[in-house]
Amino acid sequence: TLWKSPVTDEHLWTAALYYSILTKGPVQILYILSAIVVLGGSTIFWSLRDGEAVNLMFDGGSIFLYGTTVIMYMHSVIPNLVEKFSSIPLHQTKDVFPRMLRSPTLELASNHLVCSVALTGVLILQAGRWWAELSDGDDEGYLEEKLAEDSETSDEPRPSAAPIAPDAPPPDQH
Repeated sequence: TLWKSPVTDEHLWTAALYYSILTKGPVQILYILSAIVVLGGSTIFWSLRDGEAVNLMFDGGSIFLYGTTVIMYMHSVIPNLVEKFSSIPLHQTKDVFPRMLRSPTLELASNHLVCSVALTGVLILQAGRWWAELSDGDDEGYLEEKLAEDSETSDEPRPSAAPIAPDAPPPDQH
């Protein structure tokens, strides 16, 4: 709602209320979020183990984007949430939005947008990696089929260039 023009006080109150709800949630949500972050990072690092150049390119980009998101959350989003949105003033949605919360609310929205774009980039890079590996696998299958066809044709006797007379004995095959 904050990216619809114009940004109204009602939109800002909605965002601030949402951020306030996040800060008042049970602490177990943070544990689950942390576990998901660790699992996601571990998965990307785990895929680097084969050391292929394609994996280094796609996974390296994914690690950079994922790391950027984690750093942004740790150094900007979470401190801003805890500091500014642990308690918001009582209000009605039609009330004027406080100036002291306007900048932090817009900053959080911007940070979330950057993080969502970075995580979308991770998804795109991983899909690209999968597609590249699938393409490589198709080429290998084609080469294996071609080699099998060539070996089958080399086992069969090849016709000689000179025509054989019907009554003549077959040429010596060495």
